[in-house]
Amino acid sequence: MATLLHRLGLAAFRRRVTVVVVWLLVLLAAGLGAATLSGKTVSTFEIPGQESTTALGIIDESFGGSGGAGAQVVLQAPAGRTVQDPQVAGEISRVVAQLRELPGVVSASDPLDPQAPTVSRDLRTVYSSVTYGVAAPAITDAERDALTAALADARAAGLTAEATGEATQAVGQIGGVAEGLGVVAALVVLAITYGSLVAAGMNLLTAVVGVGIGALGIVTLTGFTDLQSTTPVLAVMLGLAVGIDYALFIVTRFRQELQGAADPRDRAEVGAAVAMATGTAGSAVLTAGITVVIALAGLSVAGVPFLTEMGLAAAATVVVAVLIALTLVPAVLGFVGHRALPRAARRAARQRGGRHVATDPIRGGGFFAGWARLVTTRRWPALVAGIALLGVLSVPVASLQTSLATNPPEGSTQEKASALLSEGFGAGVTGPLLVLVSGPGAVERAGTVLGEVQALPGVAAAVGPQPSADGTAALVTVVPTSGPTDEATTTLVRDLRQRFADDAAAGLAGQTRSYVSGVTAINVDVSQKLDEALPVYLALVVGLALLLLILVFRSILVPIVGVLGFLLTIGASLGTTTAVFQWGWLKDLVLSDTTGPLLSLAPIIIVGILFGLAMDYQVFLVARMHEAHAHGVAPVDAVVQGFRQAAPVVVAAAAIMFSVFAGFVPEGDATIKPIGFALAVGILADAVVVRMIVVPAALALLGRAAWWLPAWLHRMPVLDVEGAALEGKRGVVAA
Repeated sequence: MATLLHRLGLAAFRRRVTVVVVWLLVLLAAGLGAATLSGKTVSTFEIPGQESTTALGIIDESFGGSGGAGAQVVLQAPAGRTVQDPQVAGEISRVVAQLRELPGVVSASDPLDPQAPTVSRDLRTVYSSVTYGVAAPAITDAERDALTAALADARAAGLTAEATGEATQAVGQIGGVAEGLGVVAALVVLAITYGSLVAAGMNLLTAVVGVGIGALGIVTLTGFTDLQSTTPVLAVMLGLAVGIDYALFIVTRFRQELQGAADPRDRAEVGAAVAMATGTAGSAVLTAGITVVIALAGLSVAGVPFLTEMGLAAAATVVVAVLIALTLVPAVLGFVGHRALPRAARRAARQRGGRHVATDPIRGGGFFAGWARLVTTRRWPALVAGIALLGVLSVPVASLQTSLATNPPEGSTQEKASALLSEGFGAGVTGPLLVLVSGPGAVERAGTVLGEVQALPGVAAAVGPQPSADGTAALVTVVPTSGPTDEATTTLVRDLRQRFADDAAAGLAGQTRSYVSGVTAINVDVSQKLDEALPVYLALVVGLALLLLILVFRSILVPIVGVLGFLLTIGASLGTTTAVFQWGWLKDLVLSDTTGPLLSLAPIIIVGILFGLAMDYQVFLVARMHEAHAHGVAPVDAVVQGFRQAAPVVVAAAAIMFSVFAGFVPEGDATIKPIGFALAVGILADAVVVRMIVVPAALALLGRAAWWLPAWLHRMPVLDVEGAALEGKRGVVAA
């Protein structure tokens, strides 16, 4: 592999103009596609084949569809007055008439309609169901502003007016101020690491090209298939991070090779350094990229279509980042040449004929060499301390709760509306369940179902039945006593389904079938599916990556240490995220305005992304240790030497990834903010504690056994990630 990538890097250097032009044309084509072919993203979560989703399809067919996004506008009479007051009733009617005239609105129910009133028992609170003609992502800011203005008019008339529902929630966008600050922070880290603004700018520029192609390609894809609104954001988040890091690893190795050249300004010497960097660091980049792609593509094992789309979209962005690192980066390095070196290094190269005085790789000075000697000397205390720290941070995972329905921000109109609805109609009114009875005799059976449902614990009210036009289906609306995110509501969904299954088994349902559906039931089904898929996904992805690392390092224990370290990382990441976003600890520090269960998608997405990135660090760090050991260095000394060479780059890469992920926290929406926080914390835990403390201490304890491989596995192909086959190729190549 190293030899193949060496040739690829050399070809990219020699044809650097062509390579740059081709990538720019690809970026231009992706931009044109996004501008002309893109469609709208979606914000609904459904799984084909689930009972709730199947029922929703029947409801759409039998009852003429469910329309677009909806909102509930809650109105409350002034203190001491009720909606029976003619003046109050007149203001409510005026507000409803105004809602029906808002841009984008196709209907708004009259809460005072005698045929279907939605009035609280104390006669003070009412709500109007507002329906838009399009899905939530297609609702414009101007249309939401018009709804906000209508609420303000109602308040001016003396009513309490608030609104909730998916139509009131703006879709998260890419490219906020905080994300920009994250990129600036990454540039600062690169400049400090390189000591050269030219190298830092080149690194960031190539990463931006890669993530631009990936993100624009995803936007183009929205014109041909329904993608979740979070998919482009996650792709940008991950693509930018790995794009910067992969370029960092290759540029760093290029600089090391160039500093040992006879004349760093010579084009042939530059070409040799580019080819060697691509063959060595590029091998590690390719291996690391494969692990990330495995982790992301592996999300498809959950059997959830929208999660599969997210994973494949992010994986495609990573593939582009790897291709950029292996072709565009070497080509651009051909233009940059010796200017990638810091000024002091260029001056020293001229004064010393291009050769630097080598330092002892094991006993040399510097912080990282001293740190490595400390960890490998005090290996037991270091190992125990690292595991204990991450173990404490993992404790809150035991209390982790997930849901697809997130709580509204504190102090928002959505929260106030939910409070008014809960107070006036019960907590379950914001997440009613729909019981669909389908088949011959559906209306009669629905009447029986209505009586059964009303007698169940946890049911505040049941209304119906509402028959379809042809009488083959009927709906019963069930209002739980608990809110949409409460465990009691999940229990009620299961109790309803079990009751209907028992009726069918006893022959009481006749030829009909009863389904439990609605947004709340869909959320319950998706959450359950994701919770069941997480262990399977973790086992599959970890197993595949373990096999890949065994092949790369030709060792059994080194990959096991890396994977066990990742489990500590994921525990600390999810634990701290639970404490902040679910318990509310230090939530003001991350500008979180709500607490409650994490999004059901979050754990499996976090596991997938963090696993790939953690294996990145494992590959880059241990590859240098393996390289030293393969050249005859004693096991513990090999750990010190490899750590000293790779740790500065790994720390810089972690700082960059932390900056990028943390940039999505301050202004991120309720979906992205916890994921960005978990990834940022996970990166710190993995790079600083696991890879800087736990892994070197564990490998030092294992000694020579760390590199043991059973005899029957010696027949495995040699990938040569360290580039041993390139030793004879060091030297000058033709420019």
